[in-house]
Amino acid sequence: MINGLAILGSTGSIGTQALEVCRNLDIRIVSLTAKSNAKVMEEQIRLFKPEVAALYDEEAAESLKLAVKDTSTKVLKGLDGVIEAVTHKDADTVLTSVVGIAGLIPTIAAIEAGKDIALSNKETLVTAGSIVMDLVKKKGVKLIPVDSEHSAIFQCLAANRHEDVSRIILTASGGPFRGYSRAKLENVTVEQALKHPNWSMGKKITIDSATLMNKGLEIIEAMWLFDVPASQIEVVVHPESIVHSMVAFRDGSIMAQLGAPDMRIPIQLSLTWPHRAENPFNRIDFQQLSRLTFEKPDTETFEALKLAYRAAEIGGTLPCAMNAANEVAVELFLKGKIKFLQITELVKRVMEAHNVNTRPVLNDIIDTDRASRELARTIFDGGF
Repeated sequence: MINGLAILGSTGSIGTQALEVCRNLDIRIVSLTAKSNAKVMEEQIRLFKPEVAALYDEEAAESLKLAVKDTSTKVLKGLDGVIEAVTHKDADTVLTSVVGIAGLIPTIAAIEAGKDIALSNKETLVTAGSIVMDLVKKKGVKLIPVDSEHSAIFQCLAANRHEDVSRIILTASGGPFRGYSRAKLENVTVEQALKHPNWSMGKKITIDSATLMNKGLEIIEAMWLFDVPASQIEVVVHPESIVHSMVAFRDGSIMAQLGAPDMRIPIQLSLTWPHRAENPFNRIDFQQLSRLTFEKPDTETFEALKLAYRAAEIGGTLPCAMNAANEVAVELFLKGKIKFLQITELVKRVMEAHNVNTRPVLNDIIDTDRASRELARTIFDGGF
């Protein structure tokens, strides 16, 4: 069992659900970090009494410091403060649940400090998979996936040999626009895109689910987590979100992991593995399930999957460039500045312009992220 937990991104969707899991399991919270939500962070400090809390936004951190001056929690600010929080001596595990590349540097710092990682920030592996996984091996720490799909694969592989795997099958809900044509997608709204049929998630990942970019990022994440090439990773659309993913073996057997679409279940498993604990969370009632369906994804309409496979196959800095462009594009869409189909188009243009570095070090990843964001904004500013 975990002796002390640090949560990177405690005020977001995964972070708040993780705290619910921790309260149910009586896991000690050592430190909490977030971007700028001082109000929710104050509530969490008063409820969980962490040793340390940190906000990236320095102004918000100062506000938080005043708000909780009657508590014993030490409030830190900026990236240095976040790193201090996730490397706290009393935390043996860090749950990384921030969105985007913002999780990369603190996660690397936590691994360097010998912390086990419960990973819900897929961009860490998408952008710097080789660097992170090499460091995990060097430091001898555990890295356990939190995402429902990768948790499913992790469980299916637990009692099997890697050499027996023939392919990994990632399931996708299809998002709110499953079955839509490109013509029908032309004028979909932000509000429509944020209405995921099964999962309750943050805005960024919900839009990624709608474009299928989320599944593309998960392909690259799975490559690094399970040491399987992209050519052996298949995506199937499964609208019910009951089968979270599957592993096919060379003897023709397929193992699947099923569960209710409730993120608290894989979050809990990442914190208790190899043990399982009782909980009050949602359960499947098979008598209420009329069917489980599977479909081939429409990669002509939803091109993000094709872009992700290309990035995975070429490797180097291209996945980082793709991710950076996507983060910019999703932000522009959420602000109503571009249309839904332009998200993928902007990503494609940045990828086409990118000069791939096939053997990047960390500074190359950081430079690629910055340059790709700048290029995406330049393309938008040019009348995209």
